[in-house]
Amino acid sequence: MCIAAMAWDAHPDWLMVVAANRDEYHVRPSAPLARWDDGSGILAGRDLQAGGTWLGVAEAGRMVLITNYRAPGYPQPDRASRGQLVVGLLAGQTPGELEIYNPFNVLIANPRNSSILTNYPDTTREPLPSGVHGLSNGAFACPWPKTRQLNTALAQWLAQESPGDGPQATATLFDALRDDSPPPADPLESDGPEPPYAPVFIRNPVYGTRCSTVITVTRDGHGLIAERRFDAEGNPTGETVLPFRWPTG
Repeated sequence: MCIAAMAWDAHPDWLMVVAANRDEYHVRPSAPLARWDDGSGILAGRDLQAGGTWLGVAEAGRMVLITNYRAPGYPQPDRASRGQLVVGLLAGQTPGELEIYNPFNVLIANPRNSSILTNYPDTTREPLPSGVHGLSNGAFACPWPKTRQLNTALAQWLAQESPGDGPQATATLFDALRDDSPPPADPLESDGPEPPYAPVFIRNPVYGTRCSTVITVTRDGHGLIAERRFDAEGNPTGETVLPFRWPTG
């Protein structure tokens, strides 16, 4: 997962809205979004190489997504799988030592609150206020230009859409996630992404956007998670849409 925007408690009708792209090597095997058959209540894709996931929801009332944090000297191949950390958090487990993982940022939400968890440069977990929050592969407090671009798209969507518009309401968010135009140059940006990875949608035959995911949860707990998948040329290869329900009260 390389970019995500989350609207948390920022709309009278929507409790949470997430729009995210997973960027990964195209040769890395993965399974599409599905309701897992292990009794966990998890709805997510699955990394078939390490067994974890990059983003998912649990019907017990949890959402977790992770992005890698680009830092000097990392990643180190002998470290534990960050995808397994996501699975544990979705299952409601308390994470252990986070220093065993390569650097990451994690967004966590449930029907009552949301937070940002990171292990770089130090392990911290902070609650998130109501609003639109963005995450990419750098420091949460210093969003990259493409992160601000996606945040703006999500904020504009919130101003126009409502639950009564049904599943088709997410079409605009998928369009925003498919934007492969570089964001405007920021003269104040001193530590941003390298040019090939600047767009929201990365079209690259080796390492690029593998899937886009949109999650919506209404105030009364009705949720929808939708995933669109892409091949190495950036062409759509499939879509999965799954309803779920979060407990309220």
